[in-house]
Amino acid sequence: MSAATPIIETRGLGKVYSPGTEAEVVALKGVDLRIEPGAFVAIMGPSGSGKSTLMNLIGCLDTPDSGSYRCDGVDVSTLDAEALAALRRDKIGFVFQGFNLLPRMTALDNVAMPLAYARVPPGERERMAAEVLAAVGLGDRSGHRPSELSGGQQQRVAIARALVNRPPLLLADEPTGALDSRTGEEILALFKRLRDDGHTVVLITHDAEVAAHADRTYVMRDGELHPEHAEAGA
Repeated sequence: MSAATPIIETRGLGKVYSPGTEAEVVALKGVDLRIEPGAFVAIMGPSGSGKSTLMNLIGCLDTPDSGSYRCDGVDVSTLDAEALAALRRDKIGFVFQGFNLLPRMTALDNVAMPLAYARVPPGERERMAAEVLAAVGLGDRSGHRPSELSGGQQQRVAIARALVNRPPLLLADEPTGALDSRTGEEILALFKRLRDDGHTVVLITHDAEVAAHADRTYVMRDGELHPEHAEAGA
């Protein structure tokens, strides 16, 4: 049986902002990263280390200046803008620190929104959104607006929205940063369940305690990626 195609594979990935000027910043230097399907990986580092730049490249929100990136076997440099947007929609779910929910929409409508871009019929959208809300423990909150939900519940809605297209990759940027420690632990436990269900979870964080929940941690320092091989506890 052949090895599974990595969900993320970068080789020599580099990014420079304002090249050739006094303001030049080398954000990434020759990053090699391989993440297999079903992994739970943390990328840790302080502000300015390059971890957000790496996340933007992995999420196809930005393009590298050097090196290559394959997302689920697809060389993203070969894609035009339309194909790149389709890859983001189908392959990657994004979760952010600030939730990014639309305040006037219910939890159900927030979760269903990506399905509209995928041209899923309205009835099917509602069914799929309700199903994924139930999966994150919010089946009884589908009619609530964000202001009627706690921070942890809002983040669960954001995770449900990221999952509704059933993407293989979940990118979470400081997902517990706006939450108290107990609620943060609940969100991290949810990520572990998602990993167990076959999703690949990549967690971006500056917090070593948060990173410790992942199965493997990489550390960004001055634009370079360093693997930390210690396995997380149960």
